[in-house]
Amino acid sequence: MLIVIGYLVVIGSVVGSFVAMGGHLGALYQPFEVVLIAGAALGAFVAGNSKKSLVLVKESLPKALKGSPYSKQVYMELMALLYVLLNKARREGLMAIESHIEDPASSPIFSEYPGIARDEKLMEFITDYLRIMISGNMSSFEIETLMDEEIDTYRHEQEVPIHALRAVADGLPAFGIVAAVLGVIKALAAVDQPPAILGDLISKAMVGTFLGILLSYGFVGPLASQIERRTAESIKVLECIKVTLLASMNGYPPQLAVEFGRKVLFSAVRPTFSELEEHVRQAKAAPGRA
Repeated sequence: MLIVIGYLVVIGSVVGSFVAMGGHLGALYQPFEVVLIAGAALGAFVAGNSKKSLVLVKESLPKALKGSPYSKQVYMELMALLYVLLNKARREGLMAIESHIEDPASSPIFSEYPGIARDEKLMEFITDYLRIMISGNMSSFEIETLMDEEIDTYRHEQEVPIHALRAVADGLPAFGIVAAVLGVIKALAAVDQPPAILGDLISKAMVGTFLGILLSYGFVGPLASQIERRTAESIKVLECIKVTLLASMNGYPPQLAVEFGRKVLFSAVRPTFSELEEHVRQAKAAPGRA
């Protein structure tokens, strides 16, 4: 939602200032220059990316327009879920949680945390590594290496739309110059016309440069930054799970293991020690959870 507000501020500031200076909005209406700049940028975007990259960009755009899915409450629910699973495994043995991770949809534990259960990536990450822990065939160091590799792969994949959009943002001013140069060529071809007509043609040519720079720094660049922020948040939640599970594997009790996970969170969404302790206590006391 903030990105939409930001776009409105950009438009309002630029257009409002132009009108306040005595400019006429009609002078900015150059649809063919918009087609030239947008079409050239789109063509370069398609030419410079694979089909998979285009799909990733398409999937990431709607998410960038929404708020962050990882709030403090979501993290507290995540750590409560991990606590319940690890506490059950510690008291009853790892095999006690096997049925829950093999069929999370029908698990009474996961059903208590629908916000986490709806996130396919989180569920896959949690269940996969709990399954590996149950197998007992890998040490904590080996699992940590595997987690790091998976997170790095995920990071690389999620950065594809960012790089693609930043390439478009970098190219838009140049395409704006192309539109302006073509406009100047058209104006020079009419050099024998009266100054009023010639001035009108030159002013229209300059709109291309204006649009290229505005679209780059006012719209596409911030969109790439928004996706980058969401990517950092989606990686951080995986790191939280990773640290919590590894702490448990290294012998720390569940309540301390989730404290390890809390410590890696960004300060804006990190619950305090007391908040997490109280939330974990409620999860422990809730019937059917622990």
